[in-house]
Amino acid sequence: MVQLDRSRGGFVIRRASTITLPDDLIRPQFDDSNISDPAQLMAALSDLATSSGLLRQRKWSVALPEASTKTAILTLEGTAGSRSEIAEVLEWKTERAFGAPLDELRIAREQLSANEQRQARYLVTGVRLAVLAEYESVFTALRWQTGLILPRHAGEQQWLRNGTPSNGLLLTTHDEGFTAVLMRDNQATTLRSVLCDVQECDDELHRLLLFYRDRTQGGDEPSPPMDRLLVLGSLLDKNHVAAVVRDTLGISLRPLSATDVGLTIPAGDISFDSIAAAAGLARLAW
Repeated sequence: MVQLDRSRGGFVIRRASTITLPDDLIRPQFDDSNISDPAQLMAALSDLATSSGLLRQRKWSVALPEASTKTAILTLEGTAGSRSEIAEVLEWKTERAFGAPLDELRIAREQLSANEQRQARYLVTGVRLAVLAEYESVFTALRWQTGLILPRHAGEQQWLRNGTPSNGLLLTTHDEGFTAVLMRDNQATTLRSVLCDVQECDDELHRLLLFYRDRTQGGDEPSPPMDRLLVLGSLLDKNHVAAVVRDTLGISLRPLSATDVGLTIPAGDISFDSIAAAAGLARLAW
């Protein structure tokens, strides 16, 4: 739980607190129930708000667990038609990508820049209405107004947006594996959710970087080299990831810290990894 302020040259954490939940209280899933005991979760969030000094705060943005949502970049092949035709194609592609009827989903959609073939692309995030209702019922009981609810990586990737033409890679880990977001000119160009065990991470990361290399070095307009690397979570060792990037892409990058992205965290037990998603959502206010 984070409250963020703008400061000269960056951002500063004004208030922040974390809490460790019981392992079985939240079981992040896209298709099934997530919260085993809403009353227990409500009490935990109330305690968290109290410890962070934000008990009276009513307006919130929320980062949901990664596995509770699905995100895809959808490309419209061919020549764009009317608005209604584009909407129909996007609806069909969304249902195919998420494996669920559109009337069972809450969808957020952002148009991205066109690809090298000048095809329209959209970043689409979805959560099942039944899953979202579980979380919203807890927020309502707390009398919270949640104006923005997004997956964890959507908050974390904000720290790769530095206002300059550059390429960046976010790797954020969770219990089921990791999510990778490739950024170009402050927009997501590729997103991959990789389900794997810890011992499989190296192979999956290597495949991802080979894909990135082929994607950015091919075509008529090769991308500038990757110059920003953000690794979050405990499943991947940051220095090891940097070594894999160097061996695969021939680029030496130091994983970004809070200071590198312009975020000041007061001294204490709060880590950048634990609050990057929440602080990134708060950053969207500016």
